[in-house]
Amino acid sequence: MHGQARAVLAEISWESNSFGASMRVLLGECEFDSGRRLLLRHGRAEPLTPKAFQLLELLLDRRPEAIAKGELLERLWPGTFVSEASLYNVVGEVRAALGDGSRSPRFIRTVPRYGYAFHGDARPAPPIGSSRSAPSGARLLAGRREWRLSRGSNLLGRDVDCDVRVDSATVSRHHARIVVRAERTTVEDLQSKNGTRVNGARVERTLTLRDGDRVQVGSVTMTYRTPKSLPSTVTRGA
Repeated sequence: MHGQARAVLAEISWESNSFGASMRVLLGECEFDSGRRLLLRHGRAEPLTPKAFQLLELLLDRRPEAIAKGELLERLWPGTFVSEASLYNVVGEVRAALGDGSRSPRFIRTVPRYGYAFHGDARPAPPIGSSRSAPSGARLLAGRREWRLSRGSNLLGRDVDCDVRVDSATVSRHHARIVVRAERTTVEDLQSKNGTRVNGARVERTLTLRDGDRVQVGSVTMTYRTPKSLPSTVTRGA
């Protein structure tokens, strides 16, 4: 009984002091937020058990380092004997939540006879609310329509919560993401049904946008323009 109590107390301590500061990371079409204990995929919360959440947090924090199975077992089940099958099941839960697979993994890599590692594209998420409060000057243009892009993450899709809302049946609810930074602007597809294209080429991974690039979501084509390329305001005569 005392051994079980020590194990529970150790687990609570690890959960409370796992990494100190909270971590918000963008990985593909997902966002991991340790502070709010959320994993979002296409903007919607993915259910994760506490063990699966802890595992993903640890792999992200130590990326791209490979972590041995023994260490993972001790961190997830401190002071308790469990088989490797339990760890395998938790890894499978994380992969399912991320839309990942074991044969061609994008995020969770199996290191044979050793353990696991996070090896996908992961980057810090912009501050919450920054995408709507800090205009960048960059825009998407389609005919007479114009969508202004904000600094940070801009979600493109048909859903009402999208920063760039495109009302077309060919566009997925959460179709693509454009991230505007000081040094560059990138676009990525969010596993949309009809895909995202830039200058006619399908977007398979995160791609850098340049002024004048044609961005196609579903059947809708928009032109990306930077602030420097936009025409200046014409002074109206008397």
